[in-house]
Amino acid sequence: MATISVGDVAPNFEGVDQNNRIINLESLRGKKVILYFYPKDNTPGCTAEACNLSDNYKFWQDNGYEVIGVSPDSTTSHKKFVDKHGLPFPLIADTEKEILQAYGAWGLKKLYGREYMGVIRKTFVIDENGIITDIFEKVKTKTHSQQISDQLELGLE
Repeated sequence: MATISVGDVAPNFEGVDQNNRIINLESLRGKKVILYFYPKDNTPGCTAEACNLSDNYKFWQDNGYEVIGVSPDSTTSHKKFVDKHGLPFPLIADTEKEILQAYGAWGLKKLYGREYMGVIRKTFVIDENGIITDIFEKVKTKTHSQQISDQLELGLE
């Protein structure tokens, strides 16, 4: 599993979103990015996280941030998730788990004593030059925008 630290150059990636548009980090150079990794569309925690980021999307845009979600779900699943919840940002379908692995968001998990490979919920904040400025490994799904804003000292109310 990749280990990424604050100050590292963010791994470049390319993926397809819910509208079959290709998104890559290189094309976002010059913009700040909130790149979040989540396990599965339409599950309680993932829905809470996506909706919280969506509810605060104007705040993120006003502060110069693009929001992008990544999970191993298909573009079809993402499209239904986006449509159901009115999400205004792209969700990349990483069905091959290449982006997840590049960011260390795919690995061994434990649940009720069972070990399995899965998505490790994480968020990365990437600056205009492609440098990772913050990493959130203990994501508060219901208040994630506040969590990020507090760390970045942006003053989300």
